[in-house]
Amino acid sequence: MTSNADPGPSSGTGPVGVSGPTKSLWLRLLGMSSAAAGGALLLAGVAALLFNGAAGILSCIFGGALVMVFFAISLLVGHLVGRNNPSGAIGLFVAMYFVKVVGFAVVLFILGAPDWLHARWFLLGAVVTVVFWQAAEIYGFSRARLQIYNDPETREGGTDV
Repeated sequence: MTSNADPGPSSGTGPVGVSGPTKSLWLRLLGMSSAAAGGALLLAGVAALLFNGAAGILSCIFGGALVMVFFAISLLVGHLVGRNNPSGAIGLFVAMYFVKVVGFAVVLFILGAPDWLHARWFLLGAVVTVVFWQAAEIYGFSRARLQIYNDPETREGGTDV
């Protein structure tokens, strides 16, 4: 097989190591997603403060914080369960999603909306947080190195099986 591509620069003479799987994927995603969503929420909060004062920023942060807690629970469950039972993590994600939706709905219906809550900024804070959290998760998953095959076992003579 031939190629008409230029050979490009030399790759060097150093050894190439094995990278292995990503360490603590779920906690890394939690940190990346929290930072991205928190930064975006801070910017939305500044806008809320300028337009509606303290009620605006509190509403914006409250909406965003609820979303962050909602998503963080899933990543923490993934971290705790995924290490020991990776194939069971998906089933637990589904169960936790149901528990979270019902739990948050019950809490919001029982507590109701506080008098100081500004609905528009609450919604904007939640939406901004969801968008930036999900974008960071997608980016983090795209950069993760997941080992899908076991390393080859070596025989006593030093050759792969």
